[in-house]
Amino acid sequence: MVSDDHQQCAQSKNVCVIGAGPSGLVAARELRKEGHRVVVLEQNHDVGGQWLYDPNTDQTEVHSSVYASLRLTSPREIMGYTDFPFVLKKGRDVRRFPGHKELWLYLKDFCQRFGLREMIRFNTRVEYVGMLDCGELIIGNDLIKWVVKSKEKKADKVVEEVFDAVVVATGHYSYPRLPSIKGMDKWKRKQMHSHIYRVPEPFRNEVVVVVGNSLSGQDISMELVEVAKEVHLSAKSLNISEGLSKVISKHNNLHLHPQIDCLREDGRVTFVDGCWVTADTILYCTGYSYSFPFLDTKGIVVVDDDRVGPLYEHTFPPSLAPSLSFVGIPRKLIGFPFFESQAKWIAQLLSGKRTLPSWDQMMQSVKEFYHSRDVAGIPKHNTHDIANFEYCDRYADQIGFPHLEEWRKGLCISALVNSDANLETYRDSWDDHELLQEALQSPHFTQLNAQAFD
Repeated sequence: MVSDDHQQCAQSKNVCVIGAGPSGLVAARELRKEGHRVVVLEQNHDVGGQWLYDPNTDQTEVHSSVYASLRLTSPREIMGYTDFPFVLKKGRDVRRFPGHKELWLYLKDFCQRFGLREMIRFNTRVEYVGMLDCGELIIGNDLIKWVVKSKEKKADKVVEEVFDAVVVATGHYSYPRLPSIKGMDKWKRKQMHSHIYRVPEPFRNEVVVVVGNSLSGQDISMELVEVAKEVHLSAKSLNISEGLSKVISKHNNLHLHPQIDCLREDGRVTFVDGCWVTADTILYCTGYSYSFPFLDTKGIVVVDDDRVGPLYEHTFPPSLAPSLSFVGIPRKLIGFPFFESQAKWIAQLLSGKRTLPSWDQMMQSVKEFYHSRDVAGIPKHNTHDIANFEYCDRYADQIGFPHLEEWRKGLCISALVNSDANLETYRDSWDDHELLQEALQSPHFTQLNAQAFD
């Protein structure tokens, strides 16, 4: 809701944004646009977050999960922020579903266009974020301040600063989620999560079991099948897409199995149907968990089986908002425009232009949301999987942000349907030409027509 009291005198806050990926960059831009003083702390040497490819997985901590051959699963037209379309650039990857480097370059372009680098401290790791102890805990108003301790990579000294607000924008693809399988701890051969998978060559002539048939599991299996002796894809359900079925029928060395029952010390992997295979490597494509090891909220915000909560609209902890907020937690939506709407809401709350509902109303909303998910039979670890355009539009209405364009929704659905039917070819062969023309002639693209092919 709009605040009448603050319309004439917007407040400027000192805000710390943690992370310079897609959600952190747009948060920084919107906060500064609203008149706040912003510092962005980024542990890597450049912007991009997840999209900053890192071929070296031998380090103790790897942030990016991007593998060398990864291409976008959505067409570029739907990916851009509302006022900065993801246009083709001369001399770059001009495919509709480009490789990961092209999206990273888009984020660098975004950063340059809006002068964001000057706000970012690179190679700076956040060690601790907690409430400033003022003798008593003041909940739910502007008096909460935050202590942020950070450390530069090559420095010994920990820097301690105090901010009026903290925006957590650390992404959700950095902490591997592993299944619990009987015998995992005793299986002595190679086990790894797709988080550190980069190229297929190390698996040449191996027997590999890939666990999980998400899009990344399917993509990696299709890549491994060209070099591995055998690839065994273990899926929760054998009711697979037409596209995956076509791929399996094409390759004699790609086999589908149900879930794993147990792992045996002699290298055998036994599936729940009694079949077994002796494998060299097990590759877990089993998704990611939310984790905020630096964040101390005295137990107010917790991660319980990948449910980060309580969060009003996946963004605001009712007891600590708006001084603490999260951007980029929701999954299964068109990310960049949604992150932008989150950033605008946060920026306007901090300036006093808008106010949140009461604590009781926010907690009731969270409770009702959890109940609706339970009734629908959605597991707790899928709490933040949205998969609902209407939700994104309702969220946008909170701040008068534009709804997702119909062409954007249409192109998203078209890509999902095509990938389901034509897994190997959907990125290079499509039939949504009319929607594509509608998109390219829309204000989203014509607003920056002059920038195309710079």
